[in-house]
Amino acid sequence: MTVSPHPHSTGTGTDSGPSASTDKRPRTKRGERTLRLLLDAAAEEFGVRGYYDGSIARIAQRAGVAIGSFYTYFDSKEAVFRALVADMSRQVREHVVPHILAAPDRLSGERAGMAAYLQFVRTHKALYRIIDESAFVAEDAYRRHYVDVAQSYASSLAQAFGRGEIADGDWHVRAWAIMGMNVFLGLKFGVWDDGQPVDEIAAAAHDLIANGLAPR
Repeated sequence: MTVSPHPHSTGTGTDSGPSASTDKRPRTKRGERTLRLLLDAAAEEFGVRGYYDGSIARIAQRAGVAIGSFYTYFDSKEAVFRALVADMSRQVREHVVPHILAAPDRLSGERAGMAAYLQFVRTHKALYRIIDESAFVAEDAYRRHYVDVAQSYASSLAQAFGRGEIADGDWHVRAWAIMGMNVFLGLKFGVWDDGQPVDEIAAAAHDLIANGLAPR
């Protein structure tokens, strides 16, 4: 799981808010609140039980709504799972991207974004289980998530080069390399071990991005 630093990334199609089936989007504030409850409940259910052992009935129960309310927004367990993957991706972007954009330059933005991402993961540990399981439940959505993020990331790196903030290079290879770093740092220091200050981890990652492994 990672995040695009591009402010206009729309890879998951959910920047406008919580996701539901295309023809079942809420039309009222109350509907939006109910959808939010269902998505949060689905995150809890799938985060604890996984997709295959999770159930629609328990999602509705966790959300505190009638099971009929579930079917107002989703046709099936797979539909809510797909919507949840998109929604969690959107939440990561909304949490991380402002930190990147507020930085004075791209290298500083990478450090700030990493720290913000680790903090998000520590408070949303179900993120990894849900995204990883989507590779088996909805492989197209899983692949689209990473491909769209990588394309946007590569574009933003090229823009940073144009501003004179980073060196020239293969933007796509760099995008995937940085994404891979983010994913595994989040797994190790966000999900498995959450005791080390995120600023220390981000600083170490930033040093590798900014200076590489060559002796100095």
